[in-house]
Order: sequence, then structure tokens, then C-alpha cells
Amino acid sequence: MFKRLFLSVATVVAALCVAPVACAADAWPAAKPLTLIVPVSPGGNVDTTARLVAQKLSERLKQSIIVDNVAGAGGVLGVAKATHAAADGYTLVMGFDGPVSVARLINPAVKYDAETALAPVALVTTAPVVLLARPGLPATNMQELIALARSRPDTLTYASSGVGTVLHLAMEVMQEQAKVKLVHVPYRGGAQITNDVMGGQVDLGLLVTTSATPLVQQNKLRALGLTSATRIATLPDVQAFAETPELKGFELNTWTGVFVPTGTPPEVVRRLNQELNAVLQMSDVQKRLAEGGAIGGQGSPEAFAAFLKKEKDVYAHIVKSANIQQE
Repeated sequence: MFKRLFLSVATVVAALCVAPVACAADAWPAAKPLTLIVPVSPGGNVDTTARLVAQKLSERLKQSIIVDNVAGAGGVLGVAKATHAAADGYTLVMGFDGPVSVARLINPAVKYDAETALAPVALVTTAPVVLLARPGLPATNMQELIALARSRPDTLTYASSGVGTVLHLAMEVMQEQAKVKLVHVPYRGGAQITNDVMGGQVDLGLLVTTSATPLVQQNKLRALGLTSATRIATLPDVQAFAETPELKGFELNTWTGVFVPTGTPPEVVRRLNQELNAVLQMSDVQKRLAEGGAIGGQGSPEAFAAFLKKEKDVYAHIVKSANIQQE
């Protein structure tokens, strides 16, 4: 009798211990608004993508989503904030390649390990980088640029959005494959790159397609190539790097994706993944993304995790090969 009583009490206690977690997960997201941390300033391509996704996701979840821009250190401050947030399903972060996969490879001051501190939910977009030329540069495609660079070693300059960004890494790979040497000029943002390429202060500049596409379409700047494996619909006349014999097989794209703090209930992660995939299948969302040269992501959290592992291995190889370190 006492044994049966003990088992009954133990069962009740166990149920009481588990119940709050189960109830909290079942109630999600009814308890309070969600927060989407965006680790960049308002107005850029990561921010506009995040706001588009937040609006549509809010409508599907029938819950408000607060967009919290936490800019600084190339996205590191915002991602760091997300790694310290409660793992209750109410804090999300729109991560991207730099602060999630590259920052810790090039800067020992970055204390978080995104691979263990954040749980992947869904890949949101991938987008190639566009290489733009200043007016008057005697090169109209990558083949001609490589020939020009070989005739002027360590002379041609190119602007990227900073040391260790995917824009910088893409050019390091290009130089290694083509056996040329250019001079890197790191900038803080796309607007300054655009102005200085237009003004001839630098020979070349790199921008993500979401920023570069309107400049090329309006003939404000000439594009020499794309870092995607093939051409894209919004810039059909711009060659992919891989079409140049010296750059065969070249592919290196930027990406964005949604993460939550590690430890977030699995059922919440699954629900978020389902809803995000539904958002990315909406025709108006696909249209908005395509207009900027981006491709909407799809797939499970596990598929996103595999994607991240592959990308990080590529970044690690480039960083080591080019000896890239952030000062």
C-alpha cells in the first residue's frame, strides 16, 4: 500500500514539474509578442527582408512581432544579444553569414559560438554578390578584368563592406583561383561603396544583389560578374563568375536565416519552421525577394543546419588560406 502511495505521489510530482513547460509550449505564441532581433541598422537588405518576414509571420501566428534593430560590430552585437535571450520561443534573430559563421573565425574577441548558442529554424534567403566597375575601367567582364589585373599587379582596388565579410571572402577566392592580386579597401556600408565606385575613388566595388540590381538596371554602374553559380533573372546580361574559365565552379552567396536561442522547445522550433516556410512560399513575398535578386529559402531546421555546416567549412578554408584577421 505504501509503495502504491509513493508511486502515486511521485507521478503527481513529475506531472507538476513537466506541466508548466508543456503548458507554456502549448500556449505559444499567445502569451506575449515576439521579438525579432535584426543585427543591422534599419534600411539595408537584411533589415528589409526581416521586416517583410516579420509582417507575414505575425499575420500567420496572430501575434505581434517587434523588430529590434541592434546594430554594431558587423552584426556581432545583435547576435550576441540573441545568444543571451531566454529560450522560450519569444526571441528570434535574423542571422546572416558574417556574425553567425565568419566573425568568430577572424576575431578572437567574439565570445559567443553561434553553432552551439543558437538553434537554426529556417533559411530565409540566399543572394549572390555583384562586382561593379567604376566608369572608364577598361574591363567589361571577368575575363577582361583578370587580364587587366595581371597586367597591373597590386594596383587595382576593390571596396567591400568590411574585413571578413562574404563580399571580401568572395574576392579572396576569385584572386586565388585566377592567380591575380588586387588591393582591398574595406568600407562600412553599401552607400559609401556605391558613391566611391561611381566617383572613381576605387576601381571596383562589391554589393549584394538586393542593393546592386537597381544600380545596374538604371545604368548607374556596370556589373562585371555575379558570384552565383549561374546568371539570375533580374540581371540576365551579367555573367556568373563561373562562366570564366579561370573561375570554373565558383559559387559563394550571402544568406539570411532565422535562429532562436538553443534550448527553445522543439515543438516551437517546428512550428516556426512551418510558418516561415509558408511565408516564403507566398507569391508576393517571392516577388519582393526576386526583385532584389534574392532567392527564398525552404526546408527543415536540419537542412538549414547542414547548409550552415557546409558554408562555415568554406569560410574557414578561405580565412585560413588568405590569413584574414580582423584588427
